[in-house]
Amino acid sequence: MENVILTVHLILALMLIGVVLLQRSEGGGLLSGGGAMSARGAANALTKLTWGLAAAFIATSIALTLLAAQNSEGTSVVDQAETEAPADAPVAPVVPTGDLLPPSAADGDQAPAADDAPLTPPPAN
Repeated sequence: MENVILTVHLILALMLIGVVLLQRSEGGGLLSGGGAMSARGAANALTKLTWGLAAAFIATSIALTLLAAQNSEGTSVVDQAETEAPADAPVAPVVPTGDLLPPSAADGDQAPAADDAPLTPPPAN
């Protein structure tokens, strides 16, 4: 139902644009004597068609708004952020094992690099 109203709404919008572009510019607003409120303007077929398309466009806009309000859940993203953590979430931080540490001099034939050297205090004088 919502897709049908949306399609009609889009067609009405395109037709309204086309009808407005077809009209001749007379200057002045609607109530200034040369618009839709004068006898000549009321008789104009394009003006009547414009008013009809505008009314239908507003009606489909209201209908789409009401349908969207009925389909909304009424929950907020902020309410969802306060939920508990998932059960499979880690409780404690993971400590790296010895396999992840750089190799020491005892493990291989290479001497430790300067960055890997143990920190010792300087000799006392």
